[in-house]
Amino acid sequence: MFCRNCAKELVGNPEICMNCGAKPSAATAFCPNCGNPTTPLSVICPKCGAGLGTKTDIANVSQKSRLVLLLLALFLGQLGIHRFYAGKTGSGVAMLVLTIAGYATMILVIGFFALSVVWVWNLIDVIMAVAGTFKDKEGKPITSWGD
Repeated sequence: MFCRNCAKELVGNPEICMNCGAKPSAATAFCPNCGNPTTPLSVICPKCGAGLGTKTDIANVSQKSRLVLLLLALFLGQLGIHRFYAGKTGSGVAMLVLTIAGYATMILVIGFFALSVVWVWNLIDVIMAVAGTFKDKEGKPITSWGD
């Protein structure tokens, strides 16, 4: 991989180029695959044919819909369905189990504690979905309202 700002070869996938101090993926001067000079309007590298990325690639955002996430969180959030949608299966199962256990033990009062945890958890998830800071299983923020 090459820095798109200075064309220095990068080891791994660093956040900042140690040669020029820029974010390698944010610049447009060089191909990240071969280091060949490119123009800001280039979609593919003229030398190696590699894709130079779209805005969503550069921003590193999730392809999931924020609208779907928000609606699932609002209407089925207590069951953790929105977390399953985002690929966070483990926490989705945890919310589902807490909800089932909460309703099953409401008569013993302990169920209200479990349900309160789920309600607060879901409220935080709804706020994060509205703000566009909720992340999918790969750690990419779900920011697009859908196309």
